Amino acid sequence: MDKNTAEKLYEAFYMKVFSYVMTLAKDRSNAEEITQETFYRAISTDKAFRGKSDGYTWLCAIAKNIFVDEIRRHSREDGAPVEELPDTGKSIEEKLTDKDTSLRIHAILHQLEEPYKEVFQLRVFGELSYAEIGSIFGKTETWARVTYHRAKVKIKERMNENEI
Repeated sequence: MDKNTAEKLYEAFYMKVFSYVMTLAKDRSNAEEITQETFYRAISTDKAFRGKSDGYTWLCAIAKNIFVDEIRRHSREDGAPVEELPDTGKSIEEKLTDKDTSLRIHAILHQLEEPYKEVFQLRVFGELSYAEIGSIFGKTETWARVTYHRAKVKIKERMNENEI
């Protein structure tokens, strides 16, 4: 990849890729490192972008693979118990803004199986459209909508089980 193309790619997608990685890593420092590694690999690889998908989607796929590699490398168990709180009648979105409840919801989200976990995070925290989410997974926009809805249902069920 030539220098001019690399600079344009970086300028066009850095913040979007960084935002996506933040939804995965939830740590600014790790997200910055993964985002930098993503662009390094994209620019320095022998495999050029083939144009079969959007450049953003291609970069997110690279970032996701790097993130998964990091998780595998630093795998550790997070067995923190989820504390119970009484039901306040708030929606998931309202509860995410409540700091006391937010940690408990994140613990439930952490235990949620894929792809529900990632789709929910991309939609809520990454603020991606359903079309963008579908594109990242190589699926349709409808698939992303259905998966997000199912993720919300699963989270609500687990919140009710834990009385959050």
